[in-house]
Amino acid sequence: MFTTELMNKIRRIEIRSRRLVNDSFAGDYHSVFKGRGMEFDEVRPYLPGDEVRTIDWNVTARMGQPFVKQYVEERELTVMLVVDASGSGDFASEGKFKRELAAELAAVLSFSATNNKDKVGLLIFTDKVELYIPPRKGRRHVLRLIRELLAFEPESNGTDIKLALDTINQILKRRSIVFLISDFLDDPGRYHKPLFMTNRKHDVIAVDLHDPLETEIADVGMLALEDAESGELVWLDTSDPEWRDLFSQRTRQFEATRRKTLASAGVDRVQIQTDQDYAKALTVFFQKRNKRIRH
Repeated sequence: MFTTELMNKIRRIEIRSRRLVNDSFAGDYHSVFKGRGMEFDEVRPYLPGDEVRTIDWNVTARMGQPFVKQYVEERELTVMLVVDASGSGDFASEGKFKRELAAELAAVLSFSATNNKDKVGLLIFTDKVELYIPPRKGRRHVLRLIRELLAFEPESNGTDIKLALDTINQILKRRSIVFLISDFLDDPGRYHKPLFMTNRKHDVIAVDLHDPLETEIADVGMLALEDAESGELVWLDTSDPEWRDLFSQRTRQFEATRRKTLASAGVDRVQIQTDQDYAKALTVFFQKRNKRIRH
């Protein structure tokens, strides 16, 4: 429902996102995500220092003096936000809920794209495709995407990254930038191959969201945890050092598998925790990627 509270939240996110884009990300985004190449713009008279290879000999012959072809970067790109809306997104022990954090990240990326005259689209998924909004340009379109991310109520709680990637491969006909925003609490073995295939066709960036409690649980005695996706309630004795060691071991194993899966698919990864400043994480990502491209 489009309430006053929701409108105010959208406005706050827009103000913060625009400030971040203008102050930090505008140049980084443009330099990291290049256009698809150079396209012909016009011819102009030859000037000393121009490349001889750019001379347009047909025009030169007609005009009786040398003219050169001028090219511009074919800048327009398509950015697709693929956002996990499974039940685990409605979780936070500190900071923002992962779902709200995903909306803010999507807003920053959307405004970065629209400032560069690029199109932005949205696919929201759980273990089914919940919503698809085709890529378009402009502020009003971006605000619609943010509204959907904040207000949308998914029908399911599960996670199927493979399905989301298969859908993207069917929908997007031209090379695009795909931001896969998820906590990646899914079996890496299921989505590895489609992730590899998607990254061959497009430029995939994994935006990996996590809450501190998902990797380390302190000794707080008996603790009731509900699985947001299955609804199962489990009581845990966090005072048991053996249990805490086993929990840490399993989370480390899962993280290692996830990291290996993303790396072997050639996908760049941005890790963001709910209690941390996502602006810093994005800035570091842009800078590292830009440095790698230049070298």
